[in-house]
Amino acid sequence: MRKQTSGAATPALTKDGFLGREGTKTVIASLFSILIGLVVGSIIILIVGLTTPSISVGGAFEGLKLVFAGLFSTGRTATGELTFGFNPVNIGDMLFRATPILLTGLSVAVAFKTGLFNIGAAGQYLMGTAGTLYVALSIPTDKVPAWLVWLLAFLAGILMGALWGAIPGLLKAFLNINEVIACIMSNWISASLVTWFFDVNNQLKNASEAGKVSYICKTTANGVATPKFFLDKLFPGSQVNGGILIAALIAVLVWVLMSKTTLGYALKVCGANRQAAKYAGINDKRCIVLSMAIAGGLSGAAAALYWLSGNTEFFWSTYQSLPAEGFNGIPVALLAANNPIAVIFTGCFMSMLNIAGLQIKNLTAYNEYLTDIIIAIIVYLSSFSLLIKLMLSGKKKPAAAAAAAIPEDDKTAAKPSGEKADEKEAD
Repeated sequence: MRKQTSGAATPALTKDGFLGREGTKTVIASLFSILIGLVVGSIIILIVGLTTPSISVGGAFEGLKLVFAGLFSTGRTATGELTFGFNPVNIGDMLFRATPILLTGLSVAVAFKTGLFNIGAAGQYLMGTAGTLYVALSIPTDKVPAWLVWLLAFLAGILMGALWGAIPGLLKAFLNINEVIACIMSNWISASLVTWFFDVNNQLKNASEAGKVSYICKTTANGVATPKFFLDKLFPGSQVNGGILIAALIAVLVWVLMSKTTLGYALKVCGANRQAAKYAGINDKRCIVLSMAIAGGLSGAAAALYWLSGNTEFFWSTYQSLPAEGFNGIPVALLAANNPIAVIFTGCFMSMLNIAGLQIKNLTAYNEYLTDIIIAIIVYLSSFSLLIKLMLSGKKKPAAAAAAAIPEDDKTAAKPSGEKADEKEAD
């Protein structure tokens, strides 16, 4: 006889199986944050569209379509209807824009893993920019191979970012100065330093084109550019190059470092409990400095890959503002729950929203800042990911759970003698 199967759920889908894993809960919590952010953003788009005379009801729904599928927008037909399909330019530009925020997201994630908040990625990005552009434009490629100049410039960007990131690490490790304060100060110091550096190096400025003021030459002026790796064939007409592949490879290497090496284990232990790590024989000061240096090097790599693409010119007068890539790495790391592999996907997602914002601006009466609102909502909700994970687990708050676990007799025994006397008098 055939045995009757019970109606129990598949073990892999129970709380003790696949759905019970911490990684699964983290992914679901991040997806909830993204979904709620998109829903709230959609409501805002509808409200703005219905209350703005220049935007009709149809225009409001077109804005919704572009938020969710702007990456695949192919423009408008002769009759004015929106069309969608495979858009190689949008997809290629999305990958290009994702490269720097992917690496700054890694920078923030590595620091988070070791208990540090690297809000100085913007300054490290600027220092990496200075090192990269100086090397890429100063070494003549008629004497040194262009590929070698590219490699030296890339390493220079990483080194400058690492050195700048190590400074807040040293202040934290040896003087116990909060790394957030040190990073904020270092951001503005780097902005002024980079501005001064490019101001005195006139040979790097783009003076060949009329009307160009405060711009540095593209690296292609010296024949230096990141290889395309055939991505230009897949996405013709876009800015994409092999930088996204290099960034993804770096993300994998960071995952290996943090998950499979002794150094990564020491960094995470130090981040979980610095005093316990010190008691276990781990050099906590060394870990703090190394963590910030690695984070700074990743931010420097972000700048190197962006400017070595040769697609854009650097505006060297930076003392009045900081690069957005340094701060966009924070939501990328938060949504990825500081997982280096997940950072690849969250970086692409944030870049996709930026492309959608441009499509909304170009194809509707909306402006692109609506997508910034959606991103802000998603970031805000990502900070509640731990709460969402607790809700998925069905866990109580720690204090309530501990109180519920104490038997009634133990609760009576644990009361102070004064409370017991009061109960007896009441009896």
